[in-house]
Amino acid sequence: MPRSRNPLLLTNTMSRKKERFVPRSHGRVDLFTCGPSIYRDPHLGNYRTFLYEDVLHRYLVYLGYEVHRLINYTDVEDKAIDEARRRRTDIWSVTGSAARRFEDDARILRMLLPAFIPRSSTSVDQAVHLINLLISRGHAYWYTEDVFYDPLTFDGFGRLYGLDMTRWPEKKRRFRRDTYPGQRWNRGDFILWHGGGEVAWDTAIGRGRPAWNVQDPAMITKHLGYRIDISCGGVDNLYRHHDYTIAVIEGASGEEFCPYWLHGAHLLADGEKMSKKKGNIVYPRTILEEGYSPGDIRFYLIYGHYRKRMNLTRERLDSRARMLRGFRDRLRRIFGGFLDAEEGKNHGSALQGGGPAVGILRAFEQGMNDDLDVKSAFDKVGRELEKIEREHARIPLPEQRKRALADAVRRIDGVLQVILL
Repeated sequence: MPRSRNPLLLTNTMSRKKERFVPRSHGRVDLFTCGPSIYRDPHLGNYRTFLYEDVLHRYLVYLGYEVHRLINYTDVEDKAIDEARRRRTDIWSVTGSAARRFEDDARILRMLLPAFIPRSSTSVDQAVHLINLLISRGHAYWYTEDVFYDPLTFDGFGRLYGLDMTRWPEKKRRFRRDTYPGQRWNRGDFILWHGGGEVAWDTAIGRGRPAWNVQDPAMITKHLGYRIDISCGGVDNLYRHHDYTIAVIEGASGEEFCPYWLHGAHLLADGEKMSKKKGNIVYPRTILEEGYSPGDIRFYLIYGHYRKRMNLTRERLDSRARMLRGFRDRLRRIFGGFLDAEEGKNHGSALQGGGPAVGILRAFEQGMNDDLDVKSAFDKVGRELEKIEREHARIPLPEQRKRALADAVRRIDGVLQVILL
């Protein structure tokens, strides 16, 4: 049951509007957040996306929802196979190493991950089931050894992106690769099944492997079902990927898959998008080796609005690190060692304690309920603490109110994970 007095508003990519979030089931949220393609180590730009999703997950829990979240690994795709060839090893060595790196980074950055993370390779059976459904319903067809999806058979294809279907070519075109470089649309049929190949399974539809376009739908429908509440990812997913997911799942089920879609903006490096070609990819370990703390990195990546581009520079990293230190210093002046010493103890609801605890929780919720505006929420809490510090210097806080305030700070940091480190 949501605890906040005000509704949570989220900018829904599907409607292009800020909407009140109302889940399908009372008190429960089914949430899908696109996980990494583990043919290489995720970089800081990827973690910006993963961290806004982490904040969303934690804030839904803060509001009192029971969250059923799926994050996945894409471990069988053209890129992983190509990378294994390049390294002269097998695909499982490539993807296993990248998965371990992601999990290490996630722990360092205090990301809340589900206990189980499915992989494309563990959902082949469900991919085959979806493909059979799509063939039977006239959306997919065999062409030689492969299976393709014809978007013209699916009413409303491309609606998430806002694709102009009047420009669709009359001549039949098929796109065989799992993914294609750049932010563009492939106006033609997209692949669902690769027949044969060096990485393949023996299945009810023959030997082969599911294409990338059916892998997320397979993992989602296998572990969350055919209808969920929120789907998240980076803005890159608006090109082909998420509309393909909708077409596959809704084409198979005949029902609306997901009413709320969130997309995070890019993290730039010195003004340019991170890419291997440009040689400007930055990893969390790179920043840690320069002397920044995990809290500094997490705070830098979440302090802002997830839908706005962010530019990574060392000057801005330094500025955010100083801001976080100043916030913590203010807490030390208010609490002394009290907050750290009492960490983990449960003194009951901060709201029951009344006084300044109520003020900082309301300030935090006001920012967060406005489309997860972490910057606004953090700044509002900071201003409330500044007022409390001034009052505390004049009249010390009663013990009960101090404990309530400490509980409020802990609840806020249960979402942000940057204050009490």
